[in-house]
Amino acid sequence: MTTTETIDELQQSRVAAIDNSGWGRSFAFYQPRNAAFWVYLLLVASGILTFFAMLATSSGAYGRAIAVAAVSFTVYGAVFWWFTRHIDRYARQPVKLIVVAFLWGGFAATWVMAATANDALLALYAKVFGQAWSLDWGAGLAAPSTEEVAKGIGLLLLVSLAPRLVRTAFDGFILGAFLGLGFQIIEDIVYALNSAGSQFGANQVEAAMSTVWLRMATGVTAHVLYSAIFCAGLVYLMGRPGEPRRAGRGLALMACAMLLHGVWDSAGAITRGNGALMLLMIVAMILVGLYVVVRVFKMTVPREREYLRHVMAPEVANGVITDAELEAMCGDRKARRAFRKAPATHHERKRAGFVLEAAGDLADELAGSRGTDTGRVEFARSEVRRIRAGVPSANP
Repeated sequence: MTTTETIDELQQSRVAAIDNSGWGRSFAFYQPRNAAFWVYLLLVASGILTFFAMLATSSGAYGRAIAVAAVSFTVYGAVFWWFTRHIDRYARQPVKLIVVAFLWGGFAATWVMAATANDALLALYAKVFGQAWSLDWGAGLAAPSTEEVAKGIGLLLLVSLAPRLVRTAFDGFILGAFLGLGFQIIEDIVYALNSAGSQFGANQVEAAMSTVWLRMATGVTAHVLYSAIFCAGLVYLMGRPGEPRRAGRGLALMACAMLLHGVWDSAGAITRGNGALMLLMIVAMILVGLYVVVRVFKMTVPREREYLRHVMAPEVANGVITDAELEAMCGDRKARRAFRKAPATHHERKRAGFVLEAAGDLADELAGSRGTDTGRVEFARSEVRRIRAGVPSANP
């Protein structure tokens, strides 16, 4: 096999990887000929109107508590947003699609779907099993199914709106996290508002902040985690062009997310109000939840790394990046850290990190051009070479 033939094959693999992953595709929200667009628009708009109507009726009495809760959870949500975008380092989803996912989770999944379904199920449980049983176990047996399914329906709509972007279980994991983030932020604001009224409006800010701190402390293993796991499982269950169907794995992950959610919501009933046991169970559930979500991340991310390898392999053949740089790009956090620490001096270690960042920018440009050597791609290549050589930038 000649060198030319090898490069041609690498180029073909690159284009196939870009097409299969959906990397670099844009997203157009306005799709008037797509029924999913109208379903999404109707339900999200209905949820927004319901939520702000509720805030409007409460703002006179609890305006300060609402403001404090909204600001606190906005900052808290921004941290989760940054972290989730940070781990989405491979075929990144467009910001517009992320916002669409967030809004569905915050307004449609909560107010239009889950709240209505939860109320109906809790009323049914009370009639069949009694009010006391429903208060103890109702939330744990209602919310996991209604809320996870409501967020999962959001992912199905996103697949219909952006079929070329939602291609792998990792895409489901990331979008699920943002669906859950929207749900969590809006739900937490409502919980804080309810706490503000617990003393008939007296000390409303202090009462709301007690809920804010509690929800922040335990939020690391709440809706963001559940729906990331659930939606990764949903993609496995469906199968996508970039992810072969694995129904068993998909059902197992979806069931796992609902089980984690159900046990968390039933903690009070399980511990029978024992404060020490409740604290122990909360800590255990946080640790278990983090362990599971890390395992699911490690399960879903290899396909993304494989696509990245195919996209960047021709750059190794052409001498733009080295084998070591490619291995670091496609490796895990440990591999990237080892690559950055390998050089002898501090300056060279910093440069190694900048080279990886520039190579990542090059991968984005290649995906956006579908492997074509555009001006932006050539500039990105020149930046990799410049940074490696230690040449200062010509820009001021």
